[in-house]
This record gives sequence, structure tokens and C-alpha cells, in this order.
Amino acid sequence: MQVRFGVLGPVVAWDGSGAPMDLKGPKHRAVLARLLVARGRVVPVDRLVDDLWQEPSPGAVGSVRTFVAALRRALEPQRPPREPARLLVTEGPGYALRVAPDAVDAWQFEDAVAVASEAPPQAAVERLDRALNWWRGPAFAGLDDEPWALVERSRLEQLRLNAIEQRAEARLAVGRASEVVPDLDAHVAEHPWREEAWRLLALALYRAGRQGDALAVLRRARGLLLEQLGIDPSPRLRRLETDILRQADGVSDSPTAAGPERVWAETAAAYDRAVASGSGSRLESTVGLLRSLAVTGASGLEAARQQRIAVIAAAEQLGDADLTAQVVGGYDVPAIWTRSDDPAQAAQIVTAAERALTALRPGSSEATRARLLATIAVESRGTRAARGPEAAQEAQRIARRLGDPALLAFALNGVFMQTFHRAGLAPERDQIGAELVALSAQHGLGTFEILGHLVRLQARSALADFATANQHANAADRLAARHDRPLVGVFTQWYRALRLAATEPSPQAAEAAYRDAARQHANVGMPGVERGLLPLALLCLRMSHGEPLRCDDEPDWGPYTPWARPLVLLGRDRLADAADVLRQTPDPPRDLLFEALWCLTAQAAIALDDRAAMKRARIELTPAVRELAGAGSGMLTVGAVARHLDDLDTALSRAPRE
Repeated sequence: MQVRFGVLGPVVAWDGSGAPMDLKGPKHRAVLARLLVARGRVVPVDRLVDDLWQEPSPGAVGSVRTFVAALRRALEPQRPPREPARLLVTEGPGYALRVAPDAVDAWQFEDAVAVASEAPPQAAVERLDRALNWWRGPAFAGLDDEPWALVERSRLEQLRLNAIEQRAEARLAVGRASEVVPDLDAHVAEHPWREEAWRLLALALYRAGRQGDALAVLRRARGLLLEQLGIDPSPRLRRLETDILRQADGVSDSPTAAGPERVWAETAAAYDRAVASGSGSRLESTVGLLRSLAVTGASGLEAARQQRIAVIAAAEQLGDADLTAQVVGGYDVPAIWTRSDDPAQAAQIVTAAERALTALRPGSSEATRARLLATIAVESRGTRAARGPEAAQEAQRIARRLGDPALLAFALNGVFMQTFHRAGLAPERDQIGAELVALSAQHGLGTFEILGHLVRLQARSALADFATANQHANAADRLAARHDRPLVGVFTQWYRALRLAATEPSPQAAEAAYRDAARQHANVGMPGVERGLLPLALLCLRMSHGEPLRCDDEPDWGPYTPWARPLVLLGRDRLADAADVLRQTPDPPRDLLFEALWCLTAQAAIALDDRAAMKRARIELTPAVRELAGAGSGMLTVGAVARHLDDLDTALSRAPRE
């Protein structure tokens, strides 16, 4: 009897006749769902416990085993006693679900969509019609509070929306424009942030002979994007409007290579003619341009950074408080690295945002206020400013109250940046990343969806869950290719070097991968990431593998010098100098490398028998006992925090040296 599983709606199982099987209670379904998400991989019992309960009881492991036993009886009712299970199997430290690729509706759906993308239009329409009919409701319905389920739901929902648009395009290709219009009209009403849906709707209206309605749809899309998200329509959407106005032949075809340059030049010229020099509108448009420029690559990021302060200063000179607030808060470029590329500039921006908040008139937009607060939260990252956490939480509350997806994504970025006030907070950051992924996928916020995957990559690395981290690295790379975000590769390539460092018994492969990553991304316009990171990664790699330090050269440790220097001096047998430097070593900044730098301090303190430093390190590191030190950066690790704590306990238990 072949059992089939459904997750495109509530989690169900059907027997060979198609009849639903009794899966018992909600926790039984949650266990089954979690194993289905793993796609045949083993899920350790401890991981199941953590995923099923926020605060597991002492009997949680026993409860999981009870649920598994009940599921086995339900899924294989004819299995004789004591015969090993064939579907829900025990392997190593946990359980896995062994099912055929066509036994899960979500997997079938993914395959059908992939095949349809290569099929002729009519065949694609038929295949996508069947596949979309498999949906019975939101994926993994009933598991709304489970981050792991929400991430998978978000991914599948994105595939479903893509499939709807893919089917519409195939219908247009076979001349069925009129029947596409009602479906696309409902689609854009439910998902107004999806520009491809607006494009297809306008194209369908145009091909159905409704040119005026097509242009009206494009105007609606432009107004919505500008008013609600503060962004301009994509070049593809703008190009369609131009082609419709000119009644161009093959209006759905890609333009010639010169097309984008021509459209850009004509639009820029029209803007220069229509918008007065020195107007506030020009400054608002400039912020939008800088926001787009910052994610195009190294030169764009550097140029955007250089111009940002100038734009803020120009806005302040006009004396319009609301305009200044919009200019300061409009630069919602996602940020993943907790060390600012330019701390002095970041401080200036925080000060400008504080001034703008104070100057806001009564009755000013709550969204504008929230953007200023989120700006403060993001730009004060890595500092000990008390205002940062308060601003992050207030921005989040306003965004949730307003129901504004783009604003909430920006606010969550601020919350993430302020979730480093102590060690051991990777699970909290993982939840932020999960919400960012789900929210952004639902509302078409591609750049923030990438951010969510990178946040989860970091958090799962800290928790030594590299299987899940790999999924997020791959997802981030796919989205980066789709949205043309080249800087994402900096973080995913460094992550893959980290994974080697954490999982390979020998450090040679990881060292080569680190050097390759540093060489390829030497000038990416992110000094906060670049400077000193390679020598720090190699130092951590050697320490985690118990290798002696190489002290025959003196690399540029950059901002990490205070924590590396005592160990370098120890490697040169300059014990007195090392002890003196260690006494002056400050506490690490509260950022992604907080635990790693404390572990370096701990090892130096152990070697020098500095008991005060050892005790401080032990207090700070204890909350992260279940994490890999530094792996939360997605870049490097100095090994398990637990090992460093054991070393500290052993050293502190010995009598002090004379």
C-alpha cells in the first residue's frame, strides 16, 4: 500500500485507495510535517523537541517517541509486530520519513512547475492547471506558530504565485488574453506588490483590445508602489507602458539591447524638464536612486554611501521637516553585517534621524516616524547606545499596527541589528529571519527575502545546523541571481568556507576556501566586512583545530587587533607583553563576532593565568553554551563555546600560579 502525503493545505495522509488516514492529534501532525520538510533526511530527536516546544518539558523526548509510535501504527496498519518500519524509520540520533518523490503533493507540485517551464504553451497551461488544483489551502495549515513550517510555507507560496503567473503567460501565448484578465485582476488584488502580475494583467488587457484599461492598470501599479513602498516600477513595467503608448509590434517581446539605455535617457530627460531644480521631489527621487545603487555591487555601494550624507544635508537646508524625515528614513537598504562600514557616518545619520524625529509635526505620518526609528536601530548597530533597541521595538510596533509589509521588513532589520545584547541569541535571530523570509516572499520584497535567508544562514550556523544553513545559502544565491544582487555572493562564499572549518577534520580545505573568498571579494565596498577578517578567520581556524599560531608575519588585524594581539604575543613567547596587552583588552563589541572574540580572550587569559579575565569570559560566554563561537557571523568559527567553557572551568579549578 502506497501512502501519499499532502501539505498543500492541512497536513494529511491518504492510503492506497485515496481515503484519509487518522493521524491523531496536532502534535502527531507536527512531527509528520517536520519530517516531510526534512525530505528524507534524519531529524535528531533533540531537534524535534526544540521545534515542537518553545519550552520543552522534561518528558518531551518521551512524548516525541510516543507520537512516532502512533504515526507508525497509522501509516503502516498492516505491519506485523516487531517488524521494522518502512516509512517512518529510526536512524542514528533521530527519525526520517522514507517516501517516494511522487508521494508528497508539494514535491509533485515543484516537479510539475519545473516541467511546465520547459513545455510548449498549451502543454504548460494544462500541466499548471492540474498542479494548481492540488492546493487545498495555505501550505502546512494549522502550523502557523512554527518557524520551520512558516519558512517552507513561504517558499511553497512563492512557487504557487509564480505558477499562477507562469500559467497566465502561457495562456497569453496561445491567444487566450480575454479569459486571463479576470484571474489576473483577482491575483493583483490579493498580491498587489507583485510587479510581474501587474505587467501580465496590463499585457492581457492590451491584447484583448483594451488599451485604455491596460494603461490605467500600469498607472495603478505605479501609484501603489510609490505611495506604499516608496519605490519606482521596475524597468520591465515601465518599458511595457512605453510600448503600449507607441503600440509597438510584439509588445511582449524583449526590447533590443539598446532599449534600456534609450528608455533611461528619455525618462531622465523628461524628469529634468518636468521637475524643478532644487525641489524636494528631486531629493526624494535621489534617495530612491541611492537605495537601488547600493545593492548593485561594490562601486554602487560606495557611491551610495558617499552621497547619502550630502542628500540628508541638502534636505535639512530646505527646512521642511517632513521632507527631511522622508529622506533620512527612505534609505531602507537591508543590512546583514553588524559592524558599520563607516562608524562616523553612521553616527551622523543617527543624529540626523534623531533631529528629524524631534522636528516632526503633530499628525505627521506614523510610517515616516517608524522609518526614522528603524534607521536609528540599523545605524546604531554594534554600539552600546541605549536608543537602538528602543527604536527597533517601537518601529516594529508601528509597522505591525499599520500592516505595512515593506515597513515591517525594514523594522525587523533594525530588530535583528539590536539582537546582540548578550551571547547565545541565535535562536531569536533565527525567528526574525524566518519572519523576514515569509513576509518578503508573500509581498514580493526580494531584497529583504535575501536578507531573511542570510539571517537564518547565520543563526543556523551558530546552532551547528549546516543542513538548514545550506538551504538558506542556496536560496539566497538563487534570489540574488534573479534580482541581480551580486554582493550576496560575498556572504555565501564565506559561509561555505566556514562550513568546511566547522565540519572538516583537517583545516587545509577551509584555509584554502577562506583565502579564495578573501581574494575574490577584496574590493566589494564593505570595509566593515573586509578589513582584518581573513587573518581573524585563519587564527580561529588554527585555534579550533589545536594548531600552533603562525607568528612569523604581522597581518592587518583591522578592528580585531585588541583581541588577536595577546595571542600573537603569546605565540612569540613574549609573556609579559601579552599579559600587559590582555589587561588593556576591552570587552568585545556586541555584534556577530561577540562570542568568537570572547573565546580568544578566554584562551589568552588561560595561557596567562589571568583569573579576572577568565571569570569575565566565563560569565559572558555561558548563555551561548550550545552554539559554535563566531559561526553566527556566517563567516568563521573558533569551535564550540562549550569547549572553551570547559577549558575555563579546568583552568579556574587549578591553584593560581605563583
